Amino acid sequence: MTERRRARRRSPAGEPAGTAPRRAALRLIDAVLRRGDPLDIAAHAATQGLAPADRAFAIAIVSEALRWMVDIDILIDQATAQPLPDDVKSRAVLRIALAQLLVLKSPPHAVVATALPLVDGGPRRLVHALLSRAQQEAWNLPATASLPSEVAARWNAQWGEATAAAASAAWSSPPLMDLSFAAEPDGTEWGEFPALAPRHRRLPRGRAIEEVPGFREGGWWVQDLAASTPARLLGAGHGRRALDLCAAPGGKTMQLSAAGWNVTAVDSSAKRLERLKANLNRTGLLADIAQGDIRAWEPDAPADAILLDAPCSATGIFRRHPDVLHRIEPAQIAAMAALQGELLERAARWLKPGGLLVYATCSLEQAEGEDQIAAFHADHPAWAIVAAQPEELPRGVVPDRRGFVRTLPSMLANAGGLDGFFVARLRAPG
Repeated sequence: MTERRRARRRSPAGEPAGTAPRRAALRLIDAVLRRGDPLDIAAHAATQGLAPADRAFAIAIVSEALRWMVDIDILIDQATAQPLPDDVKSRAVLRIALAQLLVLKSPPHAVVATALPLVDGGPRRLVHALLSRAQQEAWNLPATASLPSEVAARWNAQWGEATAAAASAAWSSPPLMDLSFAAEPDGTEWGEFPALAPRHRRLPRGRAIEEVPGFREGGWWVQDLAASTPARLLGAGHGRRALDLCAAPGGKTMQLSAAGWNVTAVDSSAKRLERLKANLNRTGLLADIAQGDIRAWEPDAPADAILLDAPCSATGIFRRHPDVLHRIEPAQIAAMAALQGELLERAARWLKPGGLLVYATCSLEQAEGEDQIAAFHADHPAWAIVAAQPEELPRGVVPDRRGFVRTLPSMLANAGGLDGFFVARLRAPG
């Protein structure tokens, strides 16, 4: 059965073919913007019952609508005599329709035909008129997607205007695909792809993961280059014991296992741990798995090393999760920072004397990175900061003057960029 027939069969009687994934997109963008749900979590309910291709299309529509929403809203507002409230359905329909027209380059007749049923008794004439005008006047989006004003102001204050501008450029398209390998890949098979660090290759986007060579053999896993940095700072394990806290979906667990650590991976989410188990099964790597909230969970013995990739605002992974910058506000950043401080204090008790602790967050907020370690070190002056060394880091990434690793959107821009990460390495006294 063709995808067109599937779409037609799933649309209510009288609706144009292809309306079903657009209706799912409308539910999904509402879940993100009105309820504050993460896009990847909301997608399960919003796209239920769709064929895989339609599900992927609905998610792509919403991802691009969120990525370009500031600029799409400017176009809408310039074309309406009376501003549409942010939360009305007609604005949401226009956002997803214009994302299709201007970013995804969907056929205009299909965009208009499937947008009108979504208004459901609202201002259909207005929606039709604006979409017609967009085509007649050949509306265009700017070269780079604008950040939400609150985010731009916050990052200007923390990192400067140049970094905020680089973030805007980085946000304008999804990132490339980074692969981490259990062992250094064969140069003849993988030589055409850039290696920016040991056991790494960077591939063009747009390729299904299952179609990449070696997927079934399990020699690699998808992991942003910045996300691979924390485990690199623990080096070779030689059979020693490491705790990977907040471990799922398992990229760092697999790195540590491949580097010879005896790893215990801990996470509070049973569902996410299932994904970690599946990743371990595919790659053939080994780790002990424990489900538990580390505010209550305890290890049975001290560890030689701990990697705490703490829960955070996730503002550093905005390239692949464009919903983040529309959902996260200062109050949430402050709440996450308080949780991180609690987890850091708790994890520090579980190290052997002289053991290493690597703290990391996929955040571009100093409150979740630099400020967190400064507060911990002030309370625990006997702990030593062990500076990262350039040879331990991906090409083009250098530690700051304190020895911390801070990846920013401006880094490796000509090679595909990096997610935003903070990483610090500390040694316990003794």
